[in-house]
Amino acid sequence: MVTTRNTLCIFALTAGVAWLPSTAHARDRALQAQCFAPETLAAIAGEDKVVKGDRRFDGGAAAGSADPVPAIAGPLRGAIRRVDLPKGEKLVALTLDLCEQRGEVAGYVGAIFDTLRREAVAATVFAGGKWMRSHQARTEQLMTDPLFEIANHSDTHANLRKLEGAALTGQIEGPQRVYEAARERLGATQCAARAPDGLKSVAPRLSLFRFPFGACNKTSLDAVNDAGLLAIQWDVSAGDPDPNQSADEIVASVVRRVTPGSIIVAHANGRGWHTAAALPRLIAKLKALGYSFVTVSELLARGKPVTAESCYNTRPGDTDRYDSLFAAKPTAATNRPAKSASGTANP
Repeated sequence: MVTTRNTLCIFALTAGVAWLPSTAHARDRALQAQCFAPETLAAIAGEDKVVKGDRRFDGGAAAGSADPVPAIAGPLRGAIRRVDLPKGEKLVALTLDLCEQRGEVAGYVGAIFDTLRREAVAATVFAGGKWMRSHQARTEQLMTDPLFEIANHSDTHANLRKLEGAALTGQIEGPQRVYEAARERLGATQCAARAPDGLKSVAPRLSLFRFPFGACNKTSLDAVNDAGLLAIQWDVSAGDPDPNQSADEIVASVVRRVTPGSIIVAHANGRGWHTAAALPRLIAKLKALGYSFVTVSELLARGKPVTAESCYNTRPGDTDRYDSLFAAKPTAATNRPAKSASGTANP
């Protein structure tokens, strides 16, 4: 792998930032090898389907929280869209969203992770707190895999532009509590005892955050940064929520738009149409062009983040429309976004 926690700290000091969160990125395969047989990691037929009307996991996050961490400061505040790299470096970060709203159980596209493991391609997985509650085994598998970095994608994929106060805080902090509970649960297993140092490689905190729908305002962006989380957007979208975009079109679109330091967004929760089919060809084409895949934290450690004062897909303001598409109110109990329209960048 390209970076370590020490490298991230060096980058933080170089950038004039006093502190940068460590990555929740497992680097020791021993824990996964002890806890999960290889066949249990593979895709399961039908697991990618989204089940509507299932409210078993609509409750709040697990109790308890990690100690507070310093707020993000300096040039890392704001919405990070990509990273400017030193000349000659051709690195990209593939990111996959695993989001789940209230009143449903979203899917898990195992074929995507089968491909990443087969090709030894690193990725950053933005998981919602509710998704982690409803997919405990898959969450633990991802946490213990050296290829993958786990990041925060809000608790129930609400429109954070419409929230404030405790409701906003709950969406930001909820996934951390779920992640902590998963880590604690994993550490209490007999298989973890057979890899006594394995849990040390699973960081105690999530350090990256992605806004639902790619939409934020100053209040929510400040709240994320003040919680010690880097806000990660993207500069290349696979466009996979659009069922009319074929695998060939996904590959062509990403290859056409990617540049060194790009952050690519796609989906692995059953709402990314044709992504699993496109991924093997996309990986092959990008590798043929000289690109290497790293996690977002590794990408940040290699260059200078390019930030924006707002969150958007391709141009400022293009995700503000979710304010009218979703009749969300600023309370945790009533904020229940409806199903996103087809073709959005980040459902």
